[in-house]
Amino acid sequence: MTSPFPGMDPYLEPHWRDVHAALIAETRRVLNRTLPAGLVARVEERVAIESDDYARGVSPDVRVFAPSTVDPDEGKGGVLIRAPYKLVVEAEPSVERYVRVLDASGTLITVVEFVSPSNKLTPGLEEFRRKRSELLAGGVHVVEIDLTRTGDWRALMRPERCPPEAVSAYRALVRTAGDHPGGYLFPARLREVLPEVPVPLRRGEAPVPLPLQAMLGTVYAEGRYDQTLDYSVPPTPALDADDASWAEQLVTSAGRR
Repeated sequence: MTSPFPGMDPYLEPHWRDVHAALIAETRRVLNRTLPAGLVARVEERVAIESDDYARGVSPDVRVFAPSTVDPDEGKGGVLIRAPYKLVVEAEPSVERYVRVLDASGTLITVVEFVSPSNKLTPGLEEFRRKRSELLAGGVHVVEIDLTRTGDWRALMRPERCPPEAVSAYRALVRTAGDHPGGYLFPARLREVLPEVPVPLRRGEAPVPLPLQAMLGTVYAEGRYDQTLDYSVPPTPALDADDASWAEQLVTSAGRR
Protein backbone atom coordinates (compact mmCIF):
# COMPACT_ATOMS: atom_id res chain seq x y z
CA MET A 1 0.00 0.00 0.00
CA THR A 2 1.28 3.46 -0.87
CA SER A 3 1.26 6.61 1.24
CA PRO A 4 -2.02 8.59 1.16
CA PHE A 5 -0.04 11.81 0.65
CA PRO A 6 0.82 13.01 -2.86
CA GLY A 7 4.27 14.25 -1.82
CA MET A 8 6.23 13.95 1.40
CA ASP A 9 4.31 12.05 4.07
CA PRO A 10 4.54 14.11 7.31
CA TYR A 11 3.93 10.93 9.32
CA LEU A 12 7.39 9.74 8.23
CA GLU A 13 9.20 12.61 9.94
CA PRO A 14 9.44 10.99 13.42
CA HIS A 15 11.13 8.03 11.68
CA TRP A 16 13.65 10.24 9.91
CA ARG A 17 16.76 8.22 10.77
CA ASP A 18 15.44 5.14 9.04
CA VAL A 19 13.97 7.16 6.17
CA HIS A 20 17.24 9.09 5.79
CA ALA A 21 19.35 5.93 5.60
CA ALA A 22 16.98 4.39 3.06
CA LEU A 23 16.91 7.54 0.91
CA ILE A 24 20.71 7.65 0.85
CA ALA A 25 20.87 4.04 -0.33
CA GLU A 26 18.19 4.72 -2.94
CA THR A 27 20.04 7.83 -4.15
CA ARG A 28 23.19 5.79 -4.65
CA ARG A 29 21.26 3.17 -6.58
CA VAL A 30 19.47 5.68 -8.82
CA LEU A 31 22.60 7.69 -9.57
CA ASN A 32 24.71 4.65 -10.40
CA ARG A 33 22.08 3.62 -12.94
CA THR A 34 22.02 7.04 -14.64
CA LEU A 35 25.46 8.65 -14.26
CA PRO A 36 27.56 8.92 -17.43
CA ALA A 37 30.65 6.75 -17.87
CA GLY A 38 33.54 7.74 -15.67
CA LEU A 39 31.41 8.84 -12.70
CA VAL A 40 30.28 6.83 -9.71
CA ALA A 41 28.15 7.48 -6.62
CA ARG A 42 29.42 6.41 -3.22
CA VAL A 43 27.97 6.67 0.29
CA GLU A 44 30.07 8.51 2.86
CA GLU A 45 29.41 9.19 6.53
CA ARG A 46 30.34 11.69 9.22
CA VAL A 47 29.59 12.24 12.90
CA ALA A 48 26.67 14.65 13.27
CA ILE A 49 26.89 17.65 15.57
CA GLU A 50 23.62 17.93 17.46
CA SER A 51 21.97 20.28 19.91
CA ASP A 52 21.39 18.93 23.41
CA ASP A 53 17.61 19.00 22.95
CA TYR A 54 17.73 17.01 19.70
CA ALA A 55 20.37 14.55 20.94
CA ARG A 56 18.33 13.58 24.00
CA GLY A 57 15.67 11.92 21.90
CA VAL A 58 17.79 10.10 19.34
CA SER A 59 20.43 7.45 18.83
CA PRO A 60 20.46 5.73 22.21
CA ASP A 61 23.15 3.09 22.62
CA VAL A 62 23.59 0.48 25.34
CA ARG A 63 26.74 0.23 27.44
CA VAL A 64 27.32 -3.05 29.27
CA PHE A 65 29.47 -3.31 32.37
CA ALA A 66 29.98 -5.69 35.27
CA PRO A 67 28.89 -3.82 38.41
CA SER A 68 31.20 -3.56 41.38
CA THR A 69 30.40 -5.14 44.72
CA VAL A 70 28.47 -2.01 45.71
CA ASP A 71 25.95 -0.90 43.10
CA PRO A 72 26.23 2.91 42.73
CA ASP A 73 22.45 3.16 42.45
CA GLU A 74 21.79 1.26 45.66
CA GLY A 75 20.01 3.30 48.30
CA LYS A 76 18.70 5.89 45.82
CA GLY A 77 15.11 4.73 45.98
CA GLY A 78 15.19 2.70 42.78
CA VAL A 79 14.52 -0.98 42.26
CA LEU A 80 17.74 -2.90 42.93
CA ILE A 81 18.23 -5.99 40.76
CA ARG A 82 21.08 -8.34 41.60
CA ALA A 83 22.56 -9.49 38.29
CA PRO A 84 26.00 -10.20 36.78
CA TYR A 85 25.71 -7.29 34.36
CA LYS A 86 23.93 -3.97 34.26
CA LEU A 87 22.91 -2.21 31.03
CA VAL A 88 23.11 1.57 30.92
CA VAL A 89 21.64 3.59 28.06
CA GLU A 90 23.78 6.46 26.88
CA ALA A 91 23.68 8.78 23.89
CA GLU A 92 26.39 8.06 21.34
CA PRO A 93 27.40 10.48 18.57
CA SER A 94 25.00 10.21 15.66
CA VAL A 95 26.35 9.21 12.25
CA GLU A 96 24.92 10.88 9.15
CA ARG A 97 25.36 9.58 5.62
CA TYR A 98 25.48 11.42 2.34
CA VAL A 99 26.26 10.59 -1.29
CA ARG A 100 29.38 11.67 -3.17
CA VAL A 101 29.73 11.66 -6.95
CA LEU A 102 33.35 11.00 -7.97
CA ASP A 103 35.20 10.63 -11.23
CA ALA A 104 37.56 7.76 -12.07
CA SER A 105 40.51 9.54 -10.47
CA GLY A 106 38.62 10.03 -7.19
CA THR A 107 38.00 13.73 -7.69
CA LEU A 108 34.86 14.86 -5.88
CA ILE A 109 32.30 16.36 -8.27
CA THR A 110 29.03 16.65 -6.32
CA VAL A 111 27.68 16.00 -2.82
CA VAL A 112 24.01 15.05 -2.28
CA GLU A 113 22.66 15.67 1.23
CA PHE A 114 19.30 14.81 2.78
CA VAL A 115 19.09 17.48 5.47
CA SER A 116 18.42 16.26 9.02
CA PRO A 117 16.88 18.31 11.84
CA SER A 118 20.31 18.43 13.51
CA ASN A 119 21.63 20.29 10.43
CA LYS A 120 19.07 23.06 11.08
CA LEU A 121 19.70 23.46 14.81
CA THR A 122 22.64 25.02 16.66
CA PRO A 123 25.47 23.91 16.77
CA GLY A 124 24.98 21.51 13.84
CA LEU A 125 23.68 24.30 11.60
CA GLU A 126 26.92 26.29 11.74
CA GLU A 127 29.02 23.21 11.03
CA PHE A 128 26.83 22.20 8.09
CA ARG A 129 27.09 25.65 6.53
CA ARG A 130 30.85 25.71 7.06
CA LYS A 131 31.34 22.38 5.29
CA ARG A 132 29.06 23.51 2.45
CA SER A 133 31.13 26.67 1.97
CA GLU A 134 34.32 24.61 1.88
CA LEU A 135 32.90 22.26 -0.75
CA LEU A 136 31.71 25.11 -2.98
CA ALA A 137 35.03 26.93 -2.61
CA GLY A 138 36.74 23.72 -3.71
CA GLY A 139 34.64 23.52 -6.88
CA VAL A 140 32.21 20.86 -5.61
CA HIS A 141 28.47 21.14 -6.35
CA VAL A 142 26.13 20.67 -3.38
CA VAL A 143 22.56 19.33 -3.53
CA GLU A 144 20.53 19.77 -0.31
CA ILE A 145 17.15 18.03 0.02
CA ASP A 146 15.12 19.02 3.08
CA LEU A 147 12.18 16.72 3.87
CA THR A 148 11.74 17.52 7.56
CA ARG A 149 10.01 20.51 9.17
CA THR A 150 12.01 20.69 12.41
CA GLY A 151 14.71 23.36 12.63
CA ASP A 152 15.53 26.72 11.06
CA TRP A 153 15.53 26.11 7.30
CA ARG A 154 15.85 29.83 6.55
CA ALA A 155 19.12 30.03 8.50
CA LEU A 156 20.37 26.94 6.69
CA MET A 157 19.61 28.56 3.33
CA ARG A 158 21.67 31.69 4.02
CA PRO A 159 23.29 33.62 2.40
CA GLU A 160 20.44 33.07 -0.09
CA ARG A 161 16.89 34.08 0.84
CA CYS A 162 13.68 32.35 -0.09
CA PRO A 163 11.19 34.42 -2.13
CA PRO A 164 7.86 34.71 -0.27
CA GLU A 165 6.00 32.90 -3.06
CA ALA A 166 8.42 29.94 -2.81
CA VAL A 167 8.00 29.26 0.92
CA SER A 168 7.05 25.60 1.36
CA ALA A 169 7.03 22.82 3.93
CA TYR A 170 9.95 21.07 2.21
CA ARG A 171 12.51 22.04 -0.43
CA ALA A 172 15.58 21.12 -2.44
CA LEU A 173 18.43 23.52 -3.16
CA VAL A 174 21.04 22.91 -5.83
CA ARG A 175 24.23 24.94 -5.49
CA THR A 176 26.65 24.88 -8.40
CA ALA A 177 30.35 25.68 -8.09
CA GLY A 178 33.04 26.55 -10.60
CA ASP A 179 32.98 29.24 -13.26
CA HIS A 180 29.24 29.89 -12.99
CA PRO A 181 28.21 29.47 -9.33
CA GLY A 182 24.54 29.73 -8.48
CA GLY A 183 21.72 28.54 -6.23
CA TYR A 184 18.54 26.94 -7.56
CA LEU A 185 15.51 26.41 -5.33
CA PHE A 186 12.91 23.69 -5.84
CA PRO A 187 9.96 24.20 -3.45
CA ALA A 188 8.29 21.01 -2.24
CA ARG A 189 4.83 21.84 -0.94
CA LEU A 190 2.96 19.46 1.33
CA ARG A 191 0.01 19.05 -1.05
CA GLU A 192 2.10 18.53 -4.19
CA VAL A 193 4.22 15.77 -5.68
CA LEU A 194 7.92 16.07 -4.79
CA PRO A 195 10.01 17.65 -7.55
CA GLU A 196 12.57 15.92 -9.71
CA VAL A 197 15.91 17.41 -8.65
CA PRO A 198 18.83 17.81 -11.10
CA VAL A 199 22.24 16.67 -9.87
CA PRO A 200 24.96 18.80 -11.55
CA LEU A 201 28.05 17.02 -12.86
CA ARG A 202 31.20 17.98 -14.78
CA ARG A 203 31.44 20.94 -17.12
CA GLY A 204 29.59 20.27 -20.37
CA GLU A 205 27.58 17.35 -18.94
CA ALA A 206 23.83 17.48 -18.45
CA PRO A 207 22.60 17.02 -14.87
CA VAL A 208 21.08 13.67 -13.97
CA PRO A 209 17.65 13.69 -12.30
CA LEU A 210 16.76 12.46 -8.84
CA PRO A 211 13.07 11.43 -8.97
CA LEU A 212 12.30 12.20 -5.33
CA GLN A 213 8.69 11.06 -5.39
CA ALA A 214 9.47 7.66 -6.87
CA MET A 215 12.38 7.25 -4.47
CA LEU A 216 10.23 8.10 -1.45
CA GLY A 217 7.60 5.64 -2.68
CA THR A 218 10.22 2.88 -2.73
CA VAL A 219 11.40 3.79 0.77
CA TYR A 220 7.81 3.81 2.07
CA ALA A 221 7.02 0.41 0.54
CA GLU A 222 10.25 -1.33 1.49
CA GLY A 223 10.09 0.10 5.01
CA ARG A 224 6.55 -1.33 5.40
CA TYR A 225 5.39 2.02 6.74
CA ASP A 226 1.82 1.26 5.67
CA GLN A 227 1.83 -1.35 8.46
CA THR A 228 3.27 0.82 11.22
CA LEU A 229 2.27 4.47 10.77
CA ASP A 230 -0.71 5.53 12.90
CA TYR A 231 -2.78 7.88 10.74
CA SER A 232 -5.51 8.10 13.41
CA VAL A 233 -3.53 10.75 15.30
CA PRO A 234 -2.08 14.08 14.10
CA PRO A 235 1.46 13.98 12.69
CA THR A 236 4.53 15.19 14.57
CA PRO A 237 5.54 18.01 14.25
CA ALA A 238 2.00 19.37 14.10
CA LEU A 239 0.67 20.92 10.90
CA ASP A 240 -0.98 24.32 10.79
CA ALA A 241 -4.78 24.38 10.99
CA ASP A 242 -5.50 24.40 7.23
CA ASP A 243 -2.99 21.68 6.41
CA ALA A 244 -4.11 19.60 9.40
CA SER A 245 -7.72 19.70 8.17
CA TRP A 246 -6.61 18.79 4.65
CA ALA A 247 -4.44 15.92 5.92
CA GLU A 248 -7.27 14.55 8.05
CA GLN A 249 -9.64 14.53 5.08
CA LEU A 250 -6.98 12.94 2.90
CA VAL A 251 -6.20 10.00 5.17
CA THR A 252 -9.91 9.49 5.93
CA SER A 253 -10.84 9.34 2.24
CA ALA A 254 -7.95 6.92 1.68
CA GLY A 255 -9.40 4.62 4.37
CA ARG A 256 -6.36 4.96 6.63
CA ARG A 257 -8.25 5.96 9.78
